[in-house]
Amino acid sequence: MGQQYFSEHSYKFLAKLEKNNNRDWFNQHKHEYEQHVREPALRFIEDFADELFTLSPFFRAIPKKVGGSLMRVHRDVRFGKDKRPYKSNIGIQFRHERGKDVHAPGFYVHIEPGECFVGVGIWRPDAEALAKIREAIIEKPDLWRQASQQTTFKKHFQMSGESLKNAPRGYDKDHPLLDDLKRKDFIAIAKIDEDIVISNKLTKTVFNHFSKAESYMAFLCAALELQY
Repeated sequence: MGQQYFSEHSYKFLAKLEKNNNRDWFNQHKHEYEQHVREPALRFIEDFADELFTLSPFFRAIPKKVGGSLMRVHRDVRFGKDKRPYKSNIGIQFRHERGKDVHAPGFYVHIEPGECFVGVGIWRPDAEALAKIREAIIEKPDLWRQASQQTTFKKHFQMSGESLKNAPRGYDKDHPLLDDLKRKDFIAIAKIDEDIVISNKLTKTVFNHFSKAESYMAFLCAALELQY
């Protein structure tokens, strides 16, 4: 039997945080955040380390309150119009050992009332990384198709993220893989049932989904000269 980490209380806290997204409320209910969100998330991260290692020994599950696999609850409000101070979701990223931030290749778990999913890939890579991925697609189109269009992968995952409206500068606007070359994000998402998240099947479900994306992750890592 697998371990259960999250519960209905986790969803209830996140829903209440969505409606009361201010520092006074959060400080008054911080014990609920610790009990129903952060503590179970850290236990999940710690326990998932062995499963992650079987997928790749180069990705890390780090159960730390700050600076680990659990993404911080505080939002970065410096540049956007949305000034709400807290995220009303649980974000967990198992990133590559050479990655320094959320822009590194990684496996991702997202828990939010009404929207639970796992993700794989790389979100908003910098210009150098993006160029390397695009060049890898051009140089190895068959390998890219095998990785991104494989039947099992496509059955569970859907490509997501932002794309350019036109061909990137310097790239053929008639290239057969133009839609992929226009991507600014190379992420794929698979939705998971809310009931699974609060059951003892979470670890198995997440691992099974991640395992279906190994070829995709291996392609991205190779493009970026990272080990997989």
